[in-house]
Amino acid sequence: MRRVATALIILPVVAALPAHADDDACRRGITVTGRAQTTRAPDFAEVTVGVEARAGNAAAALDATSKGVAGVVALGREVGIPVGDIGTAAVVLEPATRTITRPNGTSQDEPDGYRASNRVTLRLADMSRLGDLLRRSLEAGANRIDSIGFGLTDPDRVEAALQVDAARTARTQAAALAEAVGARLGSLCSLVANRTSVPMGLQASRAVASPKRVPIEAGTISSSAEVTTTFAIGR
Repeated sequence: MRRVATALIILPVVAALPAHADDDACRRGITVTGRAQTTRAPDFAEVTVGVEARAGNAAAALDATSKGVAGVVALGREVGIPVGDIGTAAVVLEPATRTITRPNGTSQDEPDGYRASNRVTLRLADMSRLGDLLRRSLEAGANRIDSIGFGLTDPDRVEAALQVDAARTARTQAAALAEAVGARLGSLCSLVANRTSVPMGLQASRAVASPKRVPIEAGTISSSAEVTTTFAIGR
């Protein structure tokens, strides 16, 4: 884990101090922003695949997508994905049109049956099987891959650890700064834990793949936290 800290040194007035802080002691203080960052491999993948179809009537278009998605759901259960990690992402049914160009050069959109799409999201813990799952989902009936995401199953734990590390970094830096200017680090006047970033890595796609196994690289996820502290200083 890599730690970085920046500081604003010797503030004559510390604003917005908590009620329990010693106001006199905090009139002179050091405000330090401690940061912590970590990079780790994701521990799950989330992919959204679906079926898109056109037909002369609404029922036929929807039935075609339903059949394909049923095959994808069955595949997910076959490879051991828990029921709670398989869910419908979207179902869309809308009239389709086509553009007719007349001999005089004018054009007009005319009804052309219906277009339907049905998408399902699958979460996979064993990411080594992701490429195979994508390929087999096409064989099961899918004809579109909408997105692939990678994440951490317990982001709260990562966030808590980063905030603690950032706070420790801030105190260490504040103590060093106080010593550098011949002051003594006093009690904590204020602490603000800023929003932690534990993102989900995303790859968007609408491709229909043909290789036997779709090559997928999960990469890493960078997470960071920031804590701003103010400490009283004394002579």
